[in-house]
Amino acid sequence: MTLPNWAREPLVHFLVAGIVIFTLLAWRGGDVDPASRTIEVDREQQAQIALVFERTMNRAPTDAELDAQIEAYVRDEILYREALRLGLDQGDAVVRRRMAQKMDILASSQAETVQPSEETLRAYYDTNPQAFASDVRYTLDQLWFEDRKGAERALTYVETADVAFQLGQRISLPPSVDAMTSKELADRFGMQFAQNLDGLEPGENWQGPVGSGLGWHLVRLKVRDASKVPPFENVRSDVEDHWRTQTIARRKEEAFQLLRDSYKVTVKK
Repeated sequence: MTLPNWAREPLVHFLVAGIVIFTLLAWRGGDVDPASRTIEVDREQQAQIALVFERTMNRAPTDAELDAQIEAYVRDEILYREALRLGLDQGDAVVRRRMAQKMDILASSQAETVQPSEETLRAYYDTNPQAFASDVRYTLDQLWFEDRKGAERALTYVETADVAFQLGQRISLPPSVDAMTSKELADRFGMQFAQNLDGLEPGENWQGPVGSGLGWHLVRLKVRDASKVPPFENVRSDVEDHWRTQTIARRKEEAFQLLRDSYKVTVKK
């Protein structure tokens, strides 16, 4: 069998090995005993290595390629255990952030793979029609806060504040926007913020907190002007993507809040 030219490139082989190792480490899951000097690559692990290679290269590995992938896995396992033995995972900001990301992934993993029923998608479409209108435009005021608690406290008295805009923290975002499209909002405030606006009712009251990739916002949504919403059949894939994104974000937040409530946090001034 003749391989295409790109498949002979050393970089491709390196990337494949990296993907195999990363996937297997994620798949393996359980704790590693750094004191152990025994590494067993059983039949199930070998099958996983071969499966990852096949999905990446669109063909099964040869015996030599499988041996090379197993050896790469063993090498990574040895270096990983030695790093744990030396305590290299302690006090490392990169490792700390990676572990936090993995917790987020665990909280949302089911939503990433579940296939919603047609009934679920239609109900979501009926509940959030403005999310799928082609030319939605928003006129709103917003206050930004770094943390949710600060936004929740401000919401309790923002309606009676003489100058509401003094309640928000400083950030390089406009406090007000006029007839801005959802795409423009997503570019400026982030996709999460733009999507979360669909759950708000237009009016003169402040609502929130509304999450974004930048923090938390109180929003006074004055106008949401939408064109005709296309039929469900025309935007079904968009409905599923929107449902999945919102479900993942909700499950992450619910999982975090459950953990957060079990901690006592003191920020010393």
